[in-house]
Amino acid sequence: MKSNLKLIASATIMGLIISSFIGINAQHASKEGIMESMVLANKYFMEKWPDVGKVIVTDKPRPSNIWTRAVYYEGLMAMYKLNPDTSYLNYALRWGEFHKWGLRDSVKTRNGDNQCCGQTYIDLYIIDRYKEERIKDIKACVDSMLATDKIDDWNWIDAMQMAMPVFARLGTIYNDKRYFDRMNEMYLYTKLKHGTNGLYSTVDHLWWRDKDFVPPYKEPDGENCYWSRGNGWVVAALVRTIEFLPGNSKYRKEYTVTLKEMFEALLPLQRTDGFWNVSLKDSTHFGGKEVTGTALFVYGMAWGINEGFLSKKQYKPVVLKAWNALVTESLHPNGFLGFVQGTGKEPKDSQPVGYDNVPNFEDFGLGCFLLAGSEVYKLKK
Repeated sequence: MKSNLKLIASATIMGLIISSFIGINAQHASKEGIMESMVLANKYFMEKWPDVGKVIVTDKPRPSNIWTRAVYYEGLMAMYKLNPDTSYLNYALRWGEFHKWGLRDSVKTRNGDNQCCGQTYIDLYIIDRYKEERIKDIKACVDSMLATDKIDDWNWIDAMQMAMPVFARLGTIYNDKRYFDRMNEMYLYTKLKHGTNGLYSTVDHLWWRDKDFVPPYKEPDGENCYWSRGNGWVVAALVRTIEFLPGNSKYRKEYTVTLKEMFEALLPLQRTDGFWNVSLKDSTHFGGKEVTGTALFVYGMAWGINEGFLSKKQYKPVVLKAWNALVTESLHPNGFLGFVQGTGKEPKDSQPVGYDNVPNFEDFGLGCFLLAGSEVYKLKK
């Protein structure tokens, strides 16, 4: 009898644990739970950085319109479209106004990192009263690139996320296909030419970060080095570009096919806990939970489901598993995000990555998280 009671008690306890786990997962996957997580993480950052123009000081001072902060504003604008809190809009507007809608290193820059802020400047131009001064400089910058024949600027894959969506937005606003044409030329040069034969593996369907990582470079386990966040940047670049391409654009097929190939390659690489390793093919090389690459993959996959070109049956469980991991494993009660790899270009950079480790920049990791949440939120419709 006592033995039976013990079994019943054990079964009851196990049932409560399972029910609790299911409840937590259901809560985080609900529309309300998704938005609450996004609001919490963003609140932490806005309260920590009330001065939008404050210089960012790490190893050296940098202006607050650099790419790290610009990626944050990408995420903030995505959340604002779902949760139109005026404090979010005003926070972005004050940032643009502080910098006089300008770019780091002036309109002469060809560096995608310096152009990334233009994505939000343009979004604010579209959302808020079409004021030309908001896009004057970013347009002049890109126009200066169109005036030359140079197409090899994006020699690292991060640059595509920073700059491609800028070209796409300008092409749409001005109904000028020159922006689309040059953007595609630069994209194809990165994909097919940089690093001798291009930075995209036609075998593994993943991207090398730059020419330094193409074979014969190998990870410790003998695999090719595919950096998680670098591939995440490509996902974001293509998603944010496709969104602004005309429906009949001849470039749409190239970008969607590449995304599908990447997603198919990423599926078997997801960790059992829902994350992806910083080194996608070598779990022993600084393996562990990491937010930015994972969040960008969630963003792209959820977007693909929402747009109807990814199988909901196949990808939705993957997306929800990863989102749940981001919320339950990395989001602190005060909104801080742990497990964010700081700046760099490969798995070993900005290590260690951990729950309590503060990265050198807290802004772009949050941007990735908000982009992911914005698409998972729409997925629940």
